[in-house]
Amino acid sequence: MGDFNSKKSNKVNFETKIQELQEIVIGKEGLRKKILQKGNSWKTPFHGDEIQVHYRVKLQDGEFFDSSYDRGKPFTFKLGQGEVIKGWDEGIATMKKSERAIFTIPPNLAYGEIGSPPLIPPNSTLIFEIELISWNSIRDISGDGGILKKIIKEGQGWATPRDVDEVLVKYVASSADGIILSQYDDAVEFSLMEGHLYPAMKKSLKTMRKGEIVELTVKPAYYFGNSSFDGDGIGILQSSNSNLIIHLELISWKSVVDVIGDNKVLKKLIKAGEGYDHPNEGSLAKVIYIGKLQDGTIFERKGSDEEPFEYVCLEGQLNENLDRAIMTMKKGEEAIVTINSDSMFYEIKLVDFNKASKFIQFDHSFNNDEKCRANTLRLSCYLNNAACKLKMGEHQEASKLCSKVIEYDPCNVKALFRRAQAYLRINELERAEIDIKKALEVDPNNRDVKMMYKELKNKQKQYAQQEVEIFSTMLSR
Repeated sequence: MGDFNSKKSNKVNFETKIQELQEIVIGKEGLRKKILQKGNSWKTPFHGDEIQVHYRVKLQDGEFFDSSYDRGKPFTFKLGQGEVIKGWDEGIATMKKSERAIFTIPPNLAYGEIGSPPLIPPNSTLIFEIELISWNSIRDISGDGGILKKIIKEGQGWATPRDVDEVLVKYVASSADGIILSQYDDAVEFSLMEGHLYPAMKKSLKTMRKGEIVELTVKPAYYFGNSSFDGDGIGILQSSNSNLIIHLELISWKSVVDVIGDNKVLKKLIKAGEGYDHPNEGSLAKVIYIGKLQDGTIFERKGSDEEPFEYVCLEGQLNENLDRAIMTMKKGEEAIVTINSDSMFYEIKLVDFNKASKFIQFDHSFNNDEKCRANTLRLSCYLNNAACKLKMGEHQEASKLCSKVIEYDPCNVKALFRRAQAYLRINELERAEIDIKKALEVDPNNRDVKMMYKELKNKQKQYAQQEVEIFSTMLSR
């Protein structure tokens, strides 16, 4: 009798504590939530993710009648796919990993007027205690369900390969019932632009980070590429209309720069250089390079470790395309540059360089007039270099160069304009607005600055709208 009273007392205390918890309203259809245990991450699952939960359920005025804890096995389902009641899809989307919560789910988000006899009568409000154990992120890469990506192991950093990059991967491709169609246990390297066997791999790799491992589920429209499977593999997939399953690991990739923007001059990184700086027009560069045909025949050689080849950038001493490729390199960088044709390429090392502006320094022998002209030329070099950085997408470097000009000449409209451009591209809108307003104070009729001010205002409106939408989404959850 004493044991029974103790259990009853504990239950009453637990119910009292639950009543004291803050209740969160989710959406506008009566779903309510109380958090029993906070999660250990800021992330929440997305629609399509594969969810694992433990749960207990009871009627609003009854005892618990179903529990995954009792079965000793978590319940698994895909979020937002209609596999569970609507109250679950909406409620669990608000949970974090390891969170435990109690959800009050009204009939319209549960089993409605019909109920689920014999345990759930019609028009029943249900009380669920749910623990979110984990989830596997599943992304619809193609946008039409043709390629689904389930992340098995998260990758490192935030960078992902681009179309022109060369990737190093391992993969196993099989039919849905486990018959292996092709397999690379040893790593295989290929250009994303050219692809490899399956179009789905190319699409998916552009979303992956270094070291990421995924499982792709691929529908027939996406699994035939330029190359073919073995005959048996084609027969198996065609006869069954089966999905293709690809276990894919992105080991690493070599960054390739499209130097001109037309895929005719490509620079593949072999060894990273130092720092962030590049040669600019007029820089004195020291390089070592060898021009080769695909069969290994050397048709040109310049410089050596003992005596690198010295030249001034864009002074006509080298092929212009090769010259421009070198201007994208950093000190100590090694790369392979292909120009216009796959039949020839250059192996290049940029040993060192002196930027053009470094030649424009004051000399103690300069008179005042010479110092003034030298300083004007130096500022011009900074501005020209900033323009190059903007074209190359190096907006932080562009802003720093403009700042050097503004330190000496705070009312330089060109420097204010270009720094505002850089700030605008990296979404530092407040800083961009300060520079634009300053430039308009100096030159109120400057057409370019006015146009950029209009662009800034449009971007500010877009951001304000996005914030409203995000806030609305949070409230709806």
